[in-house]
Amino acid sequence: MSLQQAPQSRVFVELVPWADGGRENNVVSGGESLPGLRRPLSSAQTQTATREVHVSGTADVSASPDRAQVAVLVSSTKEAAAEAKKSVCRRLDYITQSLQQQGLQAENVTVTKDFRRVENAYHMEAEQRIPRMHTKDSACFIAKQVCITFTEFGKMQNICNFLIEKLDSSVVISQPQFYHTPGSVENLRRKACLVAVENAWRKAQEVCNLVGQTLGKPLLIKEEETKEWEGQIDDLQSSRLSSSLTVQQKIKSATIHAASKVFITFEVKGKEKKRKNL
Repeated sequence: MSLQQAPQSRVFVELVPWADGGRENNVVSGGESLPGLRRPLSSAQTQTATREVHVSGTADVSASPDRAQVAVLVSSTKEAAAEAKKSVCRRLDYITQSLQQQGLQAENVTVTKDFRRVENAYHMEAEQRIPRMHTKDSACFIAKQVCITFTEFGKMQNICNFLIEKLDSSVVISQPQFYHTPGSVENLRRKACLVAVENAWRKAQEVCNLVGQTLGKPLLIKEEETKEWEGQIDDLQSSRLSSSLTVQQKIKSATIHAASKVFITFEVKGKEKKRKNL
């Protein structure tokens, strides 16, 4: 007895937009369940679904130091205190007058002093160390230190050169110390974030233009990463010998860098069709 062949079966599959990204079980004929099927979008849901573009943006900005401080040490050693004080005050007056003529404000100049009597030797420690000096008798030592804050580094160099030329070895001028004010550092952080957001917006704008769409409003803005560092990696070895660096090298070494990375989700709109005037 021969068996009859079973009729051939055919399966038809249609791809439609899904309502969500999750997986749902749908019952098909015969009571079987297929886990991979999901409910398709209705025509109304298809029209109202939000289309998005996700982009990231990065930025790296830098700022040179906006302040520099120089210490000028004026000292004198005499047997009489009055003579030592007179010698120091005379040079100190010359320095302050020179600073005023160069347009430096009084709030940017600070004067400190140290007075000490030592038997057979003296030393003073402040910003810089004064080498030990021997005398036959006890001596009176007076030292005044003038700390000057500059915002113009070219003027700083001119003033230091002028004082060295006029006062020579009677004064000791320290190496300039460059630094940033707290407000300038905060502005740099904010600038890095804003530039990163602008770069991400430009990227999303170009993507939408490429595919014939219109960029909409941002739906999410998130700063994912921030970094800050000072100076250049190549300068680390040379910075160990800071006394041998030029002013420009010191400025470069004190320059602060800030980097920011942002993630933004934008809404995407279709191109609006222009209506023709009838």
